[in-house]
Amino acid sequence: MCWHSKYISAKLYKTKNNKEVIFIMIKPLRDNVVLEKKEVESETKTASGIILKETNKEEPSIAKVVAVGPGIYQDGKLITLDIKEGQNVVYKKYATTEIKVDGKEYYIVSAESILAVVE
Repeated sequence: MCWHSKYISAKLYKTKNNKEVIFIMIKPLRDNVVLEKKEVESETKTASGIILKETNKEEPSIAKVVAVGPGIYQDGKLITLDIKEGQNVVYKKYATTEIKVDGKEYYIVSAESILAVVE
């Protein structure tokens, strides 16, 4: 794993003298986790074959982990998080901070707001 793979929107740029520089947009701190919302299709098909989009139905709070902070210090020791990049998780819906980077929507949540890992 490259050092920049745990950051969101890491972009590779070349300078005038052809050196590669990586520009990083988001790096979670402490026990924060960055999530990318999973698109869940919620539609119903009628008996005659008409597809109805469900707009009033509450969407599940499932997202993919794209970046994990280093953890928190307790009694002078770093306690890392059990959550790994690439996992799908269930999170508390109203405990998120929403941001957009490069047209994609991400959520930043505390590790305490993640309720379960979907396997």
